[in-house]
Amino acid sequence: MRRLAPLALALAACSGAAPVKPPFPAGFAWGAAIAGFQVDMGCPSGPCDDPRSDWYDFVTRRGELKDLQDAISTDLPSAGPGYFELYAQDHRRAKEELGLNALRVSLEWSRLFPNATDGIVGQDALRAAADPEALAAYHAMFASLKAQGLRPMVTLNHYTLPLWLHDGVACHLDFDHCTRRGWLDRERIEAELARYAGFCGAEFGGEVDWWVTENEPINVIFPAYLLPGAERLNPPAVTFKYAAARSVLLTMVEAHARMVDALRTSDTADADGDGKPTFIGLVFATVPVKGKTSSALDARAAKDVDALYNTAFLDAVILGDVDADLDGVPEVKGRSDLAGRMDFLGLNIYTRITVEGTDAPVLPDLSPRTRFNPITLQAFEDYPRGLYEMAMLAKDRYHLPSIVTETGAQVQTDGAAGASWLVRYAQWARRAIRDGADLRGFFYWSLMDNYEWNHGMDYRFGLYAVDKADPRKARTARPAVDVYRQITRANDVPSSLAQQYPAPE
Repeated sequence: MRRLAPLALALAACSGAAPVKPPFPAGFAWGAAIAGFQVDMGCPSGPCDDPRSDWYDFVTRRGELKDLQDAISTDLPSAGPGYFELYAQDHRRAKEELGLNALRVSLEWSRLFPNATDGIVGQDALRAAADPEALAAYHAMFASLKAQGLRPMVTLNHYTLPLWLHDGVACHLDFDHCTRRGWLDRERIEAELARYAGFCGAEFGGEVDWWVTENEPINVIFPAYLLPGAERLNPPAVTFKYAAARSVLLTMVEAHARMVDALRTSDTADADGDGKPTFIGLVFATVPVKGKTSSALDARAAKDVDALYNTAFLDAVILGDVDADLDGVPEVKGRSDLAGRMDFLGLNIYTRITVEGTDAPVLPDLSPRTRFNPITLQAFEDYPRGLYEMAMLAKDRYHLPSIVTETGAQVQTDGAAGASWLVRYAQWARRAIRDGADLRGFFYWSLMDNYEWNHGMDYRFGLYAVDKADPRKARTARPAVDVYRQITRANDVPSSLAQQYPAPE
């Protein structure tokens, strides 16, 4: 069929018909996603731990967190897949076995700067303060990606914070009196994130154009300050701290803008030759929402949850419309120091939420718009159309390009589940492009099994399986590898796969 394509185009031209546009444009980014804390550690040849982040401290000191014993895996980060040592092999697999042209990775702030950077001014001084082994390791990783023809998309903050900024254990045990408060130390963390982003832009800008400032800010806020639990928590994992949650939301909005400003100033190198030195976005855990029934009460609840979970943050970070008290009425609209600082919206899409309404807010201290039954927020639904809906949100509400920065299936009980997920969600990506969404890429979560936060190695999403008990951390291809290779070679979802794994309306 591919050999007939030029003939078909020629016949279309002769007949006066407009040529049919390909479903995925040339240069579309087919990739996989990983994150440093989750994949770096567990090196076969010896320890490669980074003990200087709040997450490392939190999971390795779980014995002190008596109320969280059932929520945190006993796996140590050294059970991870050892990407810090095995990255060249992983890059080769990504290119040769999967046919990818991109990989989403992250830099670990605590690896680069194990000690505080407060007051350090200038690139030379910051470079002198950075860990030289970490610098060399990251440059080598980027060189390996380039050698395989893989575009790096680099996340600067994928949940973890350096211990010198955040002591998650102390803040869990005594929230009111801990001193290193992370996202709650607004002025400090905004300044230090801007300093860190500016350093990375200057240091790695010749190797990286696609940058992500923050990963899933809502999944920092909710599981850290409102509703931590066995399904998901983030340090400090404290409950119903309403003022703190709103404060962190605003801090993450402000921090994103300052990071973008720093990156645009410091990264002046065009690494990929497209004439632009940076393409910067934020990765958001987008969640479509629907009412349990067609009743007005459930419809209002769905609208409110959509605003609280999706658009309240995105409106602030993209449009500059800041709704600090989350009542649905922005106190400030179009703030010039926030708006215009998104080149693309990163869409992480895994589920849809179904909600039912309540007559009164159930969390009034958080927002008057919490008129929904919180139990319904826990439901998980495999909803591939959600990718389409979120890509159209980026198009219609925000007028931005979008990239699917994560989507994927848990495969610990069904190794073939990833293949079905991949094909069905890619079909909805194709439909979004057909209907006008400027969708630039699709990154599957994840390249290999990884350390899935408080679940350790028990939650598995990898295209490649990793046995944590294997000291070599060998990778074994799951069925989705062959399926993804078919998609990337065709730059489309082949009809045979679409028939095998249909994606209904």
